[in-house]
Amino acid sequence: MPAFLRALPQNASSFVRSCLQPSCIRTSRNTGLIRVIACLCMLSDHVGKMFFPQLPVMRMIGRLAFPLFAYGIAVGAVLTRSPMKYLTRIVLLALVSQPLYALGLAHENAAMYSVPFLSNPPLSVWTFYINSWRKPSILLSLALGLAILLCLRERRWALAAGLYVLCEVISPSLDYGVRGIRLMLLFYLLCEHPLLSLSAYTAFVLAWARGAGYSVFGMSFGIQIFALPAALLIHTPLKKNLKLPRWFIYGFYPGHLAVLAILSHL
Repeated sequence: MPAFLRALPQNASSFVRSCLQPSCIRTSRNTGLIRVIACLCMLSDHVGKMFFPQLPVMRMIGRLAFPLFAYGIAVGAVLTRSPMKYLTRIVLLALVSQPLYALGLAHENAAMYSVPFLSNPPLSVWTFYINSWRKPSILLSLALGLAILLCLRERRWALAAGLYVLCEVISPSLDYGVRGIRLMLLFYLLCEHPLLSLSAYTAFVLAWARGAGYSVFGMSFGIQIFALPAALLIHTPLKKNLKLPRWFIYGFYPGHLAVLAILSHL
């Protein structure tokens, strides 16, 4: 037990321990259902961006996707029996998906095509791939967040702090910025305290969504306000988990990007 925990009163020490190293999930454990809904919301967001920009409701639905994926990462960090294998799978998925993300969601840049393929195929492919990382996919944020949570789980406090500082520094390059990392931390730290988690998530989204665009109860918010309904799925304590095939869990993201890339370039 860390020295600072021993110095706290018993109740406070127990609460802090349950946050830093949760042993159970008292919010929803049905991460299979949550993952399916997150994938469908993400698909709505991406299809809306690429093909139906005149239908903002598709992008609104898409705001639900990231909180649901972030929650799935937090639950996975608590329950996984093989932390390094879990992290490795997310990292490999990010490495494979990155060029598809650039092609499928119109994040290409001139540097990706700076070396003609016919003049030097290996260098052309390498240049294309490396420069596709100028706009990283959401999987980089998820991988960094997962790494921080696993460091907390394994009591590697200094490494967790160092990774978080790195995320603060590179926040402009991350999809959803460092706020996405904070959201994963929120879900992880409060997964044993559902009422507190619900309150914290609601406050987090309201603060994140401050700005012009949409009026709710006489107040103005940005599009991120439509992430609020995700709280219902996340904080309803469903015990039964929908089992998903592994090909769906790890194949949907690169697969739908590949289809979008083909359709958009046709």
